[in-house]
Amino acid sequence: MLRVVLGLMALDFTAMGWGSPMAMGAGMVGAMLSLTGLVGFCPMCALLGRKLHKGP
Repeated sequence: MLRVVLGLMALDFTAMGWGSPMAMGAGMVGAMLSLTGLVGFCPMCALLGRKLHKGP
């Protein structure tokens, strides 16, 4: 949930200041955060061998 919220906040920052390189970088990071939060799979975490606990 936190990953999706942070991703949407970064995308909002991008929409407010699209011209700067920092805003474009925030947009890319925000898109990745939102997608991995919604899907529940992070390719970078899988490469590093991190396992997510799904609960009891």
